[in-house]
Amino acid sequence: MNSESKQEAQVINKAIDKKGLMRFLIPSLFGVFIFLFPVYDGTTFNIPLGIITEFVIDSLTGALPAIVTYVMLISAICTIVTVSLKPKFIMNSEVLVSLFDVSVFWTMTRLIGTLFGLMTFYQIGPDLVKSEVTGQVMFGLLTTLIVWFFVASYLMPLLMNFGVMEFFGSLLRDVIRPLFTLPGRSAIDLLASWVGNVNVGVVLTREQHRAGFYTGREAAAIATCFSTVSLPFCLVIAGMLDIEHKFPILYLTICIAGVVSAVIIPRIPPLSKITDTYYTDSDYSEFVPEGVSKFRWGLKQAVERAEESGSFKEQIKQGTEVFLGIVFVLIPQVMAIGTVALIIAEYTPFFEIISKPMVPILSLMQIPEAAAAAPATIVGFIDMFIPAVLASGIEAEITRFVIAALSLVQIIYLTEMGTLLIISKIPVGIGRLFLVFLERTIISLPIIVIIAHIIY
Repeated sequence: MNSESKQEAQVINKAIDKKGLMRFLIPSLFGVFIFLFPVYDGTTFNIPLGIITEFVIDSLTGALPAIVTYVMLISAICTIVTVSLKPKFIMNSEVLVSLFDVSVFWTMTRLIGTLFGLMTFYQIGPDLVKSEVTGQVMFGLLTTLIVWFFVASYLMPLLMNFGVMEFFGSLLRDVIRPLFTLPGRSAIDLLASWVGNVNVGVVLTREQHRAGFYTGREAAAIATCFSTVSLPFCLVIAGMLDIEHKFPILYLTICIAGVVSAVIIPRIPPLSKITDTYYTDSDYSEFVPEGVSKFRWGLKQAVERAEESGSFKEQIKQGTEVFLGIVFVLIPQVMAIGTVALIIAEYTPFFEIISKPMVPILSLMQIPEAAAAAPATIVGFIDMFIPAVLASGIEAEITRFVIAALSLVQIIYLTEMGTLLIISKIPVGIGRLFLVFLERTIISLPIIVIIAHIIY
């Protein structure tokens, strides 16, 4: 080690300021607890974020449908005004421009989503749109989504701004990078995406990409490989398919298939073809200087990040911008895309036709009722509930087990997570998403079937 490197190592190894250490530790530990720590809520295990969100949903149940409807209406009106008139008070605001100055395609999408929302809320127009299997399904999702995003937007800075990702980035780089081809700091993101709400995980990844901490390829890999559904939702699917008694092995199967998929998929097209370029410049680095321990380097970077985090008012401002960016952009667009997708799934034979190649594959794997199960292996691209609905009438329990596990491993569905990714700056369009969906299906299905045949 040369004298310059020795001097740098001595500076880094100096005692860290206690005030800075507390500024890192207290918010970070609270954030880890809120987003990652499972607690028993009386019926099942849930993360504190989930418990808080469910409490708010229960408290606002009667008002949420109206809130969602008028959020869509405000979004549509402001978008039309911005696109057509370009008023100064909007064009001079960076936040408002990002919300409402959009392309013709997204303007039309918001208008269609708002129209669908009004028809469903007021129960007017064709049943095709407002029925229990189309518009009302989307409304149920959106009333939950808006609360999840409201709560998470103001708590997410605890994970992003106070150093916990920098700290674990240094410690886990040599594990996460060779295993998943991802930076070490993504360890917290991966866990938050895996054990928390799928959409919260995507938003966390989106914000890290925007801030210049992930490349386009890394953000796409995290969002499409780790944004799994929550543990409580897995229990719901197990209940719908009457396999609750197999839940421990079902969840273990999901974890095994999910990890194997996450190791393989970032290394093959289409994700491997996405360029490793950053959305914006950042001076963050996980490389540990010579003569400095990983722990010390991670702690130094974490404390520096915490000291630069800004005031409480700035955290609230950031949370508000994240929430507004989701609620006015995502809600009407999810309503439009999700409703159209559900109409295709429920009222056309499209998925029955494209799933026909799955029948001989399932038969070869000795899965009973292969013809009935085949559509459920593909339709999960539209929504995570539909495979369970289609499979609920299947008599063979082994087949219901396979469909349950597969639908929970596929994780890419247009009604929520897929649309959120499409409208983000992460470089994945609907084509890439569908290819990744197919890859997850192809990789996971044999693993799930092998485990199913072992236990049945």
